[in-house]
Amino acid sequence: MKIFQIIYMVCALAPVALLTLLAALALATRCTDRAPAQQWRLFRTVSLAALACCALSLAVGAQQPFWPGVVNATTFSLVLAVLVQLLGTVIGAFSARYLDGEAAQQRYIGGLAAVLASVHLLLLADHWLLLIAAWAAVGMALQQLLCFYPDRPFALLAAHKKRIADRLADVILLGAAGLAWSTIGSGALSALWAHLAQHGMSLPLHASAVLLVLAVVLRTALLPVHGWLIQVMEAPTPVSALLHAGVVNLGGFVLIRCAPLLEQAGPARGLLMILGLATALLAGMVMLTRISIKVRLAWSTVAQMGFMLLECALGLYTLAALHLVGHSLYKAHAFLSASSVVRDTRVQALHGTSSPHGASLLLAPLITTSAVLLVLALSGVAAWPWWWSVVMGLAWAPLLWLPTGQAGGAARTRQLLFGIVTTMALTVAAMVAHLLPFGLHDAPDHRLGVIVLAGMAVLYLFEVALQQQAQLLSRWRRWSYAGFYLDEAYTRLALLLWPARWSPASAVTAVRIAAQPSAARAVDAAR
Repeated sequence: MKIFQIIYMVCALAPVALLTLLAALALATRCTDRAPAQQWRLFRTVSLAALACCALSLAVGAQQPFWPGVVNATTFSLVLAVLVQLLGTVIGAFSARYLDGEAAQQRYIGGLAAVLASVHLLLLADHWLLLIAAWAAVGMALQQLLCFYPDRPFALLAAHKKRIADRLADVILLGAAGLAWSTIGSGALSALWAHLAQHGMSLPLHASAVLLVLAVVLRTALLPVHGWLIQVMEAPTPVSALLHAGVVNLGGFVLIRCAPLLEQAGPARGLLMILGLATALLAGMVMLTRISIKVRLAWSTVAQMGFMLLECALGLYTLAALHLVGHSLYKAHAFLSASSVVRDTRVQALHGTSSPHGASLLLAPLITTSAVLLVLALSGVAAWPWWWSVVMGLAWAPLLWLPTGQAGGAARTRQLLFGIVTTMALTVAAMVAHLLPFGLHDAPDHRLGVIVLAGMAVLYLFEVALQQQAQLLSRWRRWSYAGFYLDEAYTRLALLLWPARWSPASAVTAVRIAAQPSAARAVDAAR
């Protein structure tokens, strides 16, 4: 019996061990002068050891508070720890080849290890101050990766704007923590959940929830503070993969972690619904007008973050968790294989298969929604409300968009069958994830759900109009391509309130780029 207890305790301490390993690696890269190849081998060894620690702790189910009220591991946080470390290991292996021959690889390895260690600490946080400190450490460690090429003013501008958003989010989070702490007399999140279960919400806790939502919006790059996420394309590709597949998704985790507070805070959920829906709608429109593969992926991330936070606002935390995991895996693969995507896109353009068929656009949502409802009816499991089934059908409708360049009915039939089968498979996957013991409890809000359904329908109709009536909506397309000029206002305000301390030449170039409309800026950046 004692042997099993010892094994359980070792597994329970595995997350702490991986934190120690990664933090030691981050410090070791600063203090040694080994060759880059040796340092990459050390990183690979430590990363694999940390991954084994995460997997062992999750497999045994060792989820107990290591330091009650300060550090705690849940099933969901352990799942994300495995995901984060897996992505970190893959991105590190890719970075070793991608940066071969580059200077400052030592600084890059240290920054990557520090980001991973900070993210793991955030996943284990059970105290307001630890959560805020860990999230701030993630941003500061990521900063040196975003500025890996210090002679690129556009990258410096994006990093500067992110720094401003991060520091403002830190201040807002401190305000949220102060209100909650003064109300319940403790800074522990678990104590807050117990207080909410016994006494419910109060006015200070409502204000704390609203501040939490605002901080997450800043950290997750929702509109109108999204510009830095689009403009970090000059950073190395593995950094983009780390940012879009991992770091930016932390806002969704924090909201899922704070579900007991959020589900009782009507004003905070309403605010989150408005910002998430607006971001998903506008970013989806902008993404349709972009040509650059990496920029399209960046705008896709903005839209997906809006959609994920929208799921949290509606109380569908299980779907938000599934969305988080799926988006992380997809974006990591998309960025690390961006060159293959560019090649495939060029082949499609040469064959004239870039624009969808009109009939496909109109029939697709009906077919996908029917497929979702059919799977739910056959299973007999009410995984989510009916209105969310329709929203899922609208979201997956592009799977059935049929290119006009496809010849013959056989090709169209194959595309149609592929889309239907994929939609049904995704629905089954979502239902299975809904049944897994993540420890998440949904609290759907049906009134907000109907509003979201109407918004998604408007987005889809606008997408159809942009695809089929480009001349009639040319002004909308120009505004959409420019990102509705939201980032220009934020950039000017950011540089006015917090001027950047760069070299004179870099400052002049960055300010000149920031003052241009998005369309002209894209051309200038391409040069």
